[in-house]
Amino acid sequence: MKWVTRKRIQVNRAATAWLVRRFIDPRAEFLFVDPDQVANVQAAEGALGFDAPGARYPHEDGQGRCSFEILVDEHCPDDAALKELARIIHGADLKDLGAAPECPGLLTISRGFPLVARDDRETMEKTAFLYDALYASLKQRRAPP
Repeated sequence: MKWVTRKRIQVNRAATAWLVRRFIDPRAEFLFVDPDQVANVQAAEGALGFDAPGARYPHEDGQGRCSFEILVDEHCPDDAALKELARIIHGADLKDLGAAPECPGLLTISRGFPLVARDDRETMEKTAFLYDALYASLKQRRAPP
């Protein structure tokens, strides 16, 4: 399946791409375009848009969820570690730091993604380790002793 989002991915877009690849669609193809082109590409390519105006999974839906949260609720509702990660992503992306006080670090790191990667595909590859590690830590923390 094709997925489309705004280019220069950071917090939610990088995490959502990771979520899609790891838990929803391992063979996903990602397209990164200007924000005003996401809806058009979504329609023309039959892609699933996320974190952009007119996208199937918007930056923030009517319930206040970011696209990462929407996809977790839709595809992995019973994974407690992913639900916790969704709360962290929400806090960093929508800047609700009261909901997830650990987010300033993730927000700061995410702002650097475009500064150390040559393009969005490289950002996706490099950030996979970060999100794998964060997910593993959250999962281990929830495991019975």
